[in-house]
Amino acid sequence: MLAYAGGDLLAFETLYRRQRGMLYRFLLRSLHHRADADELFQETWSRAIAARERYRPEAKFSTWLLQIAHNLVVDRFRRHRPHAWPDESDAYLRRLDAPESERPERVFSEFEQRRRLQLALEELPEEQRVAFLLRVEGGLGLEEIGEVTGAGRETVKSRLRYALARIRARFA
Repeated sequence: MLAYAGGDLLAFETLYRRQRGMLYRFLLRSLHHRADADELFQETWSRAIAARERYRPEAKFSTWLLQIAHNLVVDRFRRHRPHAWPDESDAYLRRLDAPESERPERVFSEFEQRRRLQLALEELPEEQRVAFLLRVEGGLGLEEIGEVTGAGRETVKSRLRYALARIRARFA
């Protein structure tokens, strides 16, 4: 990010390539609706670009980027009620057209597992869901999640423990 702020455009391309998947997954699972995730994905990158000269490497770039995204998600929830999860039937039907090597039972099982995880995440309290997604999707540690959410290390640890317990109970 410092190289990009200094005018190196290739540095931004590298940042974008490395972080786009993690950021998009975080937004999609936080917002439950692809259109909202697309919008905030663009807004997050726009804000990162606008703030390039103010960026200070006090934390990892991914932590800083997720903090921007998290703040946008919180703002979105304050303004709008969350939407339902996107309909996955089209994706499921496309996978059924996969080669014979992928049996329909397996595809259906994977689809059901993803759906059960989505429902379990949806049932989590907001703080637990955000902490869980930052850990799993963002790969952040306890301190970094605390930086993004403004919570203490022990609070983050508790949120993750309770989130995992609820998800495990859902799958039991």
